[in-house]
Amino acid sequence: MTAPLAISLGDPAGIGPEVILGAWTRLRTAGKAPPAFVVGGPQLLRGAAEQLGIDCPIVPIADPAEAPFASAVGLPVLALLDGPWHPARPSEDGARLALASLQWGVKCALAGAAGGLVTAPVSKGALAAIGWDYPGQTEFLADACGRPYRDAVMMLAGPSLRTVPLTVHVALAEVPGLLSPDLIVHKARIVAAGLMRDFGVTSPRLAIAALNPHGGEGGQFGDEEARIIAPAIAALQAEGIGAFGPVPGDALFMPRARTTYDAALCMYHDQALIPIKALEVDEGVNVTLGLPIIRTSPDHGTAFDIAGKGLADPGAMAAAIVMAADMAATRSAA
Repeated sequence: MTAPLAISLGDPAGIGPEVILGAWTRLRTAGKAPPAFVVGGPQLLRGAAEQLGIDCPIVPIADPAEAPFASAVGLPVLALLDGPWHPARPSEDGARLALASLQWGVKCALAGAAGGLVTAPVSKGALAAIGWDYPGQTEFLADACGRPYRDAVMMLAGPSLRTVPLTVHVALAEVPGLLSPDLIVHKARIVAAGLMRDFGVTSPRLAIAALNPHGGEGGQFGDEEARIIAPAIAALQAEGIGAFGPVPGDALFMPRARTTYDAALCMYHDQALIPIKALEVDEGVNVTLGLPIIRTSPDHGTAFDIAGKGLADPGAMAAAIVMAADMAATRSAA
């Protein structure tokens, strides 16, 4: 039996608390809730459940090992951190609670007390105000796990599609200068290994996207395909990795094309995220590959504008919890 999953609170002023409550209630009702616990916030979550009318009993626990037993009664919550629930009112105290929950969640996962970590959304701006110096949770997790940032690879995953942005939060004008055969090969190796280790894909098929329209049209619209992408694909194939391309972006996500690969490696942020959000809006999961721990997150932000109004859909959080549990089971069975 794998250890229970740890779920971090995210920014308590955002939709994190309510999607955690909603996801757990939905999964428990369907008989699909894996052993898990929230890292802190028993009073906060109880208050949110009461005010939002969510029938989700909160069960404070002192140790992650209690989670499987407490799950029979309600949602287990590690009672080492807490704070008030003030939806749509981000604050420094809320950011500190979000950070402490994330830090403890990572510690539990690294120590083996948690089988994986599911992270609720945080506010990078609120965290920056208390000294946070990371582009996002992915980079923080890489640092906490003692891995270089380049080894932490973001993969967006849903029922019908997995995409990986090779460059992430940078201006579009900077993308061509950041691409290199080494970058593509390095991240493709991590993706292939992650698909095998965590998803049970025995022979991963990786579609490598083109950067330019029509794949550069023989150099008329750019030479990155011939100069950077094609050599990387050749190197991957020489290693026995099933990579192919460059595939023009306007053809890569057609229904028939999606059946030909297990993950699409995209050259820039929106090339990877637009199709996931269009096709898997309520089931898209952000997975971090390349770390010693399992980490998933719903593919949405804090949504302060709707926090506390009962409008947040918990589908993506439920999908992130289920995917983390499935990944943990795949690892333990290997």
